Amino acid sequence: MAATASETSAAASMKGAGHTYAVVVDGGRQYRVMEGMELEIDFRHLPAGGEVVFDDVLAVSKAGKLTLGKPKVKGAKVKAEVLGLVQGEKIYVQKFKRRKNYRRRTGHRAVSTKIRVSSITA
Repeated sequence: MAATASETSAAASMKGAGHTYAVVVDGGRQYRVMEGMELEIDFRHLPAGGEVVFDDVLAVSKAGKLTLGKPKVKGAKVKAEVLGLVQGEKIYVQKFKRRKNYRRRTGHRAVSTKIRVSSITA
């Protein structure tokens, strides 16, 4: 998955001290998020304009002070607004058996949910 312009600008702004960010777990993946950052997560049955709350927060950094969880930061939550659904690139699956005149080609486009992080509380 290629990084979007908002992800690269957010990643560039994360390097300075004093920025608030959090590390959250969703679907077996860890995401480093900041307020206002847009990212794609696994598909959820939520309408556009809905809200997603991440309770599995592994780390929170506020004003240059990093708080690590053991394994989670107690009381920390990340709230995000659902922007809508997006489809990924098409992936082709091919099957082939030699000398049997057997060839199959199917395609698949994974659906994911696009969100914008609205608040980080710790």
